Amino acid sequence: TAFAICGSPSGAGDARNHRRITVVRCGKRDNRPQLSKGRILSSEAIQAIQSLKRAHKLDGSNLPVHDLSRLLKSDLTAAIKELLRQDQCSLARVAFSTLRSEYGADLNMYAELVLCFARNGLVREIDSLIAEMENDDVSIGETKGLLRLVTAVIGARRMEPTVRIYRMMKRSGSELDEYLGRVMSKGLRNFGEVDLANEVDEELKRLYRGIFV
Repeated sequence: TAFAICGSPSGAGDARNHRRITVVRCGKRDNRPQLSKGRILSSEAIQAIQSLKRAHKLDGSNLPVHDLSRLLKSDLTAAIKELLRQDQCSLARVAFSTLRSEYGADLNMYAELVLCFARNGLVREIDSLIAEMENDDVSIGETKGLLRLVTAVIGARRMEPTVRIYRMMKRSGSELDEYLGRVMSKGLRNFGEVDLANEVDEELKRLYRGIFV
């Protein structure tokens, strides 16, 4: 938003005097996402975030993860989302590891991490995260979260993690959602994985005969 602030002429009736205009622009000071409406951080979550950030500045190898393990699931989840909002990717991943070990983590949170890594250019962290996810045999039966994750990984242009997720989808034995299948097929094909893309297309034709083109 721009506001024009006009000064008064220095002399009445003097046509040579011009009003000076100062333009002040107001807006967001950075590209950081806004706080989600309705999100409230508890004092415990705030303290945990502050402790992590202080320790990270002093010695990144000695983070107070014990503070995280004492948080309720809702507080820990809120802390992770706040760290992601601040683009504190490495700290968010530390907190996420605690969430996963203490309570388990859904696919939406994996997707949020991928998006944070992608916008900060930490693409190898995406590869590592999805490899870890495959090794831990994370359940991927929830279609909405899986679609968000697949879209985020493909959007970050990461071929290997995309293939890993497809392998996990096959092993799960879950019926392939039509839209998710289309997204996966297109992504694999764009990465040059034509055989895998054709495999997805064949499965879609089998499941959605008369719909899939």
